[in-house]
Amino acid sequence: MKVEISIGYVWLTLLGFVLSGSVMAMGPHRVLGASRTTGMAKPKPGLLVGAERLDVWLPHLKGKRFSLCVNQTSMVGAVHLLDTLLALGYRPEQVFGPEHGFRGDADAGAHVKSEIDQRTGIKLTSLYGKHQKPTAEELQTTDVVVFDIQDVGARFYTYISTMHYLMEACAENNKELIVLDRPNPMGWAVDGPVLKDTTLRSFVGMHSLPILHGLTVGELATMINGEGWLRGGLKCQLRVIKVGGDYSHQTGYNLPIPPSPNLPNMQAIRLYASLCLFEGTPISVGRGTPFPFQVWGGPDEAYGKFGFVPKGTANAPKPLNVDQPCWGENLRQESLPRNKGLSLAWVIRAYQRCPEGKKAAFFKPFFNKLAGTKELAKQIEAGYTEGQIHQSWQADLNEYLLLRKRYLLYPE
Repeated sequence: MKVEISIGYVWLTLLGFVLSGSVMAMGPHRVLGASRTTGMAKPKPGLLVGAERLDVWLPHLKGKRFSLCVNQTSMVGAVHLLDTLLALGYRPEQVFGPEHGFRGDADAGAHVKSEIDQRTGIKLTSLYGKHQKPTAEELQTTDVVVFDIQDVGARFYTYISTMHYLMEACAENNKELIVLDRPNPMGWAVDGPVLKDTTLRSFVGMHSLPILHGLTVGELATMINGEGWLRGGLKCQLRVIKVGGDYSHQTGYNLPIPPSPNLPNMQAIRLYASLCLFEGTPISVGRGTPFPFQVWGGPDEAYGKFGFVPKGTANAPKPLNVDQPCWGENLRQESLPRNKGLSLAWVIRAYQRCPEGKKAAFFKPFFNKLAGTKELAKQIEAGYTEGQIHQSWQADLNEYLLLRKRYLLYPE
């Protein structure tokens, strides 16, 4: 595995002048509609994500056929990576897209079809439709695959599962994978049960990680390779382009682009690991409202005083409890302590408030897949406190922290 280290700030600045003219010449309809501004906060000045370090990784594409695995988060400054490459004369063989699709607008769990981009003629190959792993045929005309997708640091966020299958396909077909690294917005947080039960492995939990793994995608890729987690213990020919600048796992990093349709802001991203557990219960996390992953509630006034009604929207066509009044809690102003990445308080409270006749059906089998253990639901049902539950994970977390330390590319 190769890790490329070089800053290249001056080179990127000069390139910006080239791109500003070349990309503008492409006209207002770019492949992604590429230059984007959102309500998300600006990232920390002085950091360069791997994609922005073009002087480091572009030379590895010269004379080679390459494909991309990207989505709407794959930005080089204010311009999408695909548009950047096209403006510089680099044309990919195809573009792979993860869950939510290349453009990042498909609902969670919705199958995405492969298609041909009408303007460029580039094939957009879905890895969240008929299959989740590139086929040998799809990689036949490719020497190198470039992966550049923003993660949020949670085991069940499926972009890292897509990366796993991409690594596996590259290893099986003797292709190189270049991972353009990006900061983990929850990079300081390592918390939750470690997935050890093989019967619970799925696309929302493929690896022996806690819920909050505290790794960048580049670090995780090195761990997957180093621990032999690919099928048959295969090793991927891997090159990681590190984040440039003064980045550590304690660096606060606000994402400039929403990573998926129902994580519209940093509050949702910070609460995501805690609230996603509700997706294995009858409780809504606000899909189909203006504040997904910032509220929780169920169709019974026993759950709380805050009311909302999930509606079918472009980002959530069929949300849980659609058109039903829900009651629960508003967490839009809630803040987790800096040293606490995962809170069980809301899931515990919701179970305790659940009407007695409905408690037996509160935890669905999917809850165990999200948690990575069958014990968490049992502990909550038995009345364990949050502190007691956290303590029950500690031995596994300590073991994981030792493993994690071997693969860190950035200071703690």
